[in-house]
Amino acid sequence: MALRSVFDEGVIRSEFEKAGIDTQFIPLIWKYVLQNPNRELDEVPSLPSAAYPLLRSKFRSSTSTINSIVESNDNVTTKLLIRLQNGAFIEAVIMRYDTRLGTYGGKPRPGGLRSTLCISSQVGCKMGCKFCATGSMGLKSNLSSGEIVEQLVHACRLSHIRNVVFMGMGEPLNNYIAVVEAIRTMTGFPFQLSPKKITVSTVGIIHAINKLHSDLPNVNLAVSLHAPVQDIRCQIMPAARAFPLERLMDTLKNYQKNSQQKIFIEYIMLNGVNDEEKHAHQLGKLLETFQVVVNLIPFNPIGSLSPFKSSNEQAVKSFQKILRGTYGIRTTIRKQMGQDISGACGQLVVNLPDKELIRSSGLTTDIEDLCAG
Repeated sequence: MALRSVFDEGVIRSEFEKAGIDTQFIPLIWKYVLQNPNRELDEVPSLPSAAYPLLRSKFRSSTSTINSIVESNDNVTTKLLIRLQNGAFIEAVIMRYDTRLGTYGGKPRPGGLRSTLCISSQVGCKMGCKFCATGSMGLKSNLSSGEIVEQLVHACRLSHIRNVVFMGMGEPLNNYIAVVEAIRTMTGFPFQLSPKKITVSTVGIIHAINKLHSDLPNVNLAVSLHAPVQDIRCQIMPAARAFPLERLMDTLKNYQKNSQQKIFIEYIMLNGVNDEEKHAHQLGKLLETFQVVVNLIPFNPIGSLSPFKSSNEQAVKSFQKILRGTYGIRTTIRKQMGQDISGACGQLVVNLPDKELIRSSGLTTDIEDLCAG
């Protein structure tokens, strides 16, 4: 039987309880593993004697390994190809920012250097969005909570991670239990990420959104809307048929009423499909009663996998102007990051690179603060 990740919180807690071992030792084990990547669980100091044979027989300090590290040409994006215990691969992306660049509300931005980790929740994805490379893989498997957390463990050894966005491979709310457990681990000791620095992105899984706030208060919700009307959504996002736009908006209204939090709207700009002025007005009318931030995302090419083309810069700016000027909706344009290493939005699909590049410390302006605080 395969050993489980020591970061599978539910499993290790259950095993400790059955063995009569105090579960308060679990975070101390995590801290040791995080700080000592090449040491065995046998070497964790000061545990009850019963803990060592249990850890040896049922757990590993890491069930995944970094297969390769690929750096973007601008040195601000790092893509990790991670091999799981079962031989499958997933990808995670580190994006580095300097929050002091640019302005907010006409004033200099506070803060400093930080990194955001874009994390995967599944191997592949069954949503089948036609503009997304991951969707071309289909769904291979769900990740365990430990496999999700291990992406953060690997990334923490490469960069100081302040924000986590579940915008990598997979639909997070289709792996709900593992994602919730992983986030609870990330917000506890020793990681201690603020829930306000974690964003969960979904195509709109209505039944899961309905319980998300009660399970994960203060975590940000991002919705991949990508079209202002149901028929266009269905054309580019087949899963939208199961989650009609009218029902989705009612769900988001209830979510916002209960959470009192902004909702982040992701909108990929596809030339001639959803980027015209009429679409901007339709989107503005759809969202004008909500507290939202709309993030316009330039379409990233995925080779022959998609017939779509990127909207031109003027179309994107005109779209933004309508949302801002006519409807008063805060709207940003996402900066392209990692496109040259297929690490940008919609490009994550497992490829085995033929070379490994050295990490560096380049910086870029802060855009993920909108979703990750």
